[in-house]
Amino acid sequence: MVFLGIDPGTTRTGFGVIAYSNGRFSPLTWGTLLNENRPDNLLVASIARLRELTSEWQPVSAGVERLFFSQNKTTGMAVGEMRGAILICLADLSIPVFQFTPQQVKLCVSGHGGAHKQQVQAMVCNILKIKGRIEPDDAADALALAICAALAHTKGT
Repeated sequence: MVFLGIDPGTTRTGFGVIAYSNGRFSPLTWGTLLNENRPDNLLVASIARLRELTSEWQPVSAGVERLFFSQNKTTGMAVGEMRGAILICLADLSIPVFQFTPQQVKLCVSGHGGAHKQQVQAMVCNILKIKGRIEPDDAADALALAICAALAHTKGT
């Protein structure tokens, strides 16, 4: 089974695609939906790329990071707009979505809800048998979300 992870951002949205079978994870691809600082085209181009990815890999479900509120309301609103577009796109494609807070992802992947980004990245590399560092960080976070989606999907939660 193939699973998709999405880490929404303002100028860069990470994605990760993994396979999960017989308790084993395999990385398929990762990166960003768009790596440009052009907010006027970011949303449309990112959703077009998301449609390409889902068409190519046919995920059975997706994990998307829940929005957490920060000090910067403008950034929070922009991430919320991207999340909304992603959720609508996945719903339109009939792909079930699991939503996870950053703490839930950390707990699922590292066993500790307060884990640092470096710890989560190291665990994602270990789980997926990836040598070296996953670049960019947004893609590493998306791979962690894909792992969470696979576990949630197979447990039926």
